[in-house]
Amino acid sequence: MKAVKMKIHQADSLLRITEYLSRPSFDKSDVTGIVKKIFDQVKSRGDIAVRELTLQFDKVEINDFQVSPQEIAEAEKLLDSSLKTAILQAKENIYTFHKAQMPNGISIETMPGVNCWTKWVAIDEIGIYIPGGTAPLFSTVLMLAVPAMIGACNRVALFTPPGQDGSVHPAILYAADICGVQEVYKIGGAQAIAAMTFGTEKVRRVNKIFGPGNSFVTEAKMQAIQQGVAIDLPAGPSEVMIIADNTADPVAVAADLLAQLEHGADSQAILLTNDSKFASAVNEEFQHLSLLLSRRNIIEKSIENSFSIVAKNDLIIEIANEYAPEHLIIQTNQNDYFMEHIRHAGSVFIGPWTPESAGDYASGTNHTLPTYGFARAWSGVNIFSYLKQITYQEISRAGLEALGPVIETMAKAEMLDAHAMSVSVRLNSMK
Repeated sequence: MKAVKMKIHQADSLLRITEYLSRPSFDKSDVTGIVKKIFDQVKSRGDIAVRELTLQFDKVEINDFQVSPQEIAEAEKLLDSSLKTAILQAKENIYTFHKAQMPNGISIETMPGVNCWTKWVAIDEIGIYIPGGTAPLFSTVLMLAVPAMIGACNRVALFTPPGQDGSVHPAILYAADICGVQEVYKIGGAQAIAAMTFGTEKVRRVNKIFGPGNSFVTEAKMQAIQQGVAIDLPAGPSEVMIIADNTADPVAVAADLLAQLEHGADSQAILLTNDSKFASAVNEEFQHLSLLLSRRNIIEKSIENSFSIVAKNDLIIEIANEYAPEHLIIQTNQNDYFMEHIRHAGSVFIGPWTPESAGDYASGTNHTLPTYGFARAWSGVNIFSYLKQITYQEISRAGLEALGPVIETMAKAEMLDAHAMSVSVRLNSMK
């Protein structure tokens, strides 16, 4: 078997280590062109194109894309009771955390007679994409459908690739059912995103698309934006960064690194530590534990993107903020110090008893997070992702008398005479 071992770099400045912080990169030119052709086909030929593309990419012929109520009802019977119990507990925790985020509108009088307020309104139509492939990501159904339920979105449609027998994994259907999602389609890949974007004879378009996927799905979401459909966030390959010192358990740290690397060949895991002996100890445990894993073949590829960096604590903070990881784990004897100085991360996991997998499944926080450095400016999916804010204002006669001259002065200075006129005609009518 191929040796599974992380490279260890010594760092004394951010400048000298920046070259190592690059993410895995791939030539997107072919992907962009293929997705563009898929979009064009679905836009012009609708369901016929979706059927042909499903046969081409998923190797299965589907006549009726929508999962029947009978299939959804049957799914619960096919699952082990312990899995159903786990899914229900995860749903409850996700619901509790996201429900607490629900905002209240504000109302304020900015000056006498000038009243301004806000109202939060749910996005009407939500599309959720759940990848197929090597694992049925029913946890992502919970992460994306529960907030939609809390936000009271009018319609939630779920899209996922069909299996070779034309079915959808029962855990995905069960998770959708307990979250109130009854509209499920056996459509995957870029053609699913295209169907959500343009609509077809059988599929109504959506206002916003949520969910992870491979490079084709990711590119399709970016092209959906150009067609006026919003997306949850930009995404790239999964990643984790761990800040740990010699007070951490090297076995636990190695397991956390491996948990990220088993996602896919393009995943990335980085260990930051101030102790070179600890980095070596983690490497030893990393090699031992990897022998126990069923997805070792994937880890053998993703390890090429991964490494450890040994540096002083202040430089570790600079490196972490420069990288802006999707997942950041902190296991040190100075956790508060690191938390205080971290500015860029999708989600943070603190202390020896907080594995990143807790956030992936059941602690309550959302696992749909910005990758590829987008955490510098983007938040992960949360309740606000499903809402939009409308502002209102109402001005009394006295309020306009006081505010009107301010508006007129500013409008005239910008040479927008009609803006000034819309005020002056009202002020003149008061005389």
